[in-house]
Amino acid sequence: MLLGAIAWHLRWVNKWVLAGSIVIAALPVASAVASPLRLTFDAAHQQTSYSQRQLQQWLSRMDAPLSRFIREPTERYELLTRLYQEARLAGLPPELVLSLIQVESAFKSDAVSSAGAVGLMQIMPFWIEELGLPMDNLSDPNRNLRYGCTILAHYLAVERGDFTRALARYNGSLGQTWYPERVLKAWRDDWR
Repeated sequence: MLLGAIAWHLRWVNKWVLAGSIVIAALPVASAVASPLRLTFDAAHQQTSYSQRQLQQWLSRMDAPLSRFIREPTERYELLTRLYQEARLAGLPPELVLSLIQVESAFKSDAVSSAGAVGLMQIMPFWIEELGLPMDNLSDPNRNLRYGCTILAHYLAVERGDFTRALARYNGSLGQTWYPERVLKAWRDDWR
């Protein structure tokens, strides 16, 4: 039921994303989607001067650490801006998403794992059937971020905010802590 609601949410939001901008509209989110996700959607993308200032400050802080992985300033700016939007939309700390990407793909958008996971956030192709549309391209960084943030938000809801368990689910290693520890260490050491 929850996956169905999240899939519906992902498809609905896809209709409102135009050229990288989120259009705010009345959103009839299914009741199964956690209310914090709804509140974040309503608040995260209102273009107030305060929210713009917050975004600019965050971009300034994250640019230097990301330069270790991505040399081109324009590419860094575009990735950071989109990542911030997607993380906020899903109710996630953007720094956590940066940490997960660092561990998963080292910011290589063309990464493919031996298990078949694709892109920045290493999304398994079966998620297209679960959440998306047949024409979705997981190697597209924007689509990959949308999927990854949606999936991680789902696992956080399932695990009632427990980052360790949600990250282990994301990685397919529930019951083990090696993966969450790597992500949380990257978050603490590199992105705070």
